[in-house]
Amino acid sequence: MPEWKDAVAPDAGLIEELARQAVTSLPAAFAGAAAQVVLRVEDFASEDFLDELEIDDPLELTGLYDGVPMTEKTSSAPQHFPDTVWLFRRAILDEWASRGDVTLAALVGHVVVHEFAHHFGWSDEDIAKIDRWWE
Repeated sequence: MPEWKDAVAPDAGLIEELARQAVTSLPAAFAGAAAQVVLRVEDFASEDFLDELEIDDPLELTGLYDGVPMTEKTSSAPQHFPDTVWLFRRAILDEWASRGDVTLAALVGHVVVHEFAHHFGWSDEDIAKIDRWWE
């Protein structure tokens, strides 16, 4: 049995490491474009993000894509900020603890795929080919 009295919560560095592993496991056709997206891990979503999404409880938002989907980008409309996938550590840990039926790596991987799906403009069917989460 693990010694929980000596355990510490996974930090942002571990969440980022798991997220980067998930990014490298995306299909090769998406690797180049995925590498151009900034990956950020914060404890909670900012008040601006929560207000924009009309979310009251920061524990309800595990991740967010902030950018212009590839399917909507045009060369005539330059983008002045990098596409970013945000992961929110405390919300991820809360969901992980409350579910109790998935590994932390699996949950982080699912959140990463979902957020990159917004970047790539994937449909639900496209996501299901890569992330069999709901099976």
